[in-house]
Amino acid sequence: MLLTFEMKIESPAWYCARTKPKHEHIAATNLRKNLKLEVFHPRLRIERATRRGVVRVSEPLFPCYIFFRCLIGEKLTEIQRTSGVSTVVHFAHKIPKIPDAVIEELKECFEGEETITVEDRLAPGDEVIVAEGAFCGMRAFVLRVMPARKRVQVLLDVLGRPTPAELDENSVVMEGNGVANLVPMLAAPVGRNVAIVG
Repeated sequence: MLLTFEMKIESPAWYCARTKPKHEHIAATNLRKNLKLEVFHPRLRIERATRRGVVRVSEPLFPCYIFFRCLIGEKLTEIQRTSGVSTVVHFAHKIPKIPDAVIEELKECFEGEETITVEDRLAPGDEVIVAEGAFCGMRAFVLRVMPARKRVQVLLDVLGRPTPAELDENSVVMEGNGVANLVPMLAAPVGRNVAIVG
């Protein structure tokens, strides 16, 4: 259903659009290419444990949402009809503006459209999943981190017995490293837990 209420906006402003699931990049591309709008949708590169081992995937920081800047009164109907866009975020008959300062702060963290790689920082007591090798798929608890050797000592449950094992730090992935679980890491000072991918 299309929104059709009147807007009085003197200058372009930032707004938020809800996209169809997994269509953030499609909606962003179409808004840029077809409507010539400035679009921002920050993404994270996250390690995932799979049967093939550790793989890096790119995920939006805000799943199903992207930001765009325009004169909303002139472009509203076209935006709502853009492939990948579900609706423009609104409350009753009001489309809220997003302050420029909020977008600028996000852009500073993400260097415009660059993807941020989230690096897990293992610590004793963390629950991990072994992503490769003989123990692939098993859950374990970190006992000790040995950064100089790039190794980690974990406690595995082998045949019902707790068994310590030493593994390469790249062969384990933090349990529950989805975007929501990474918010505390992302809020930490830049350089400590995140690194910009160039």
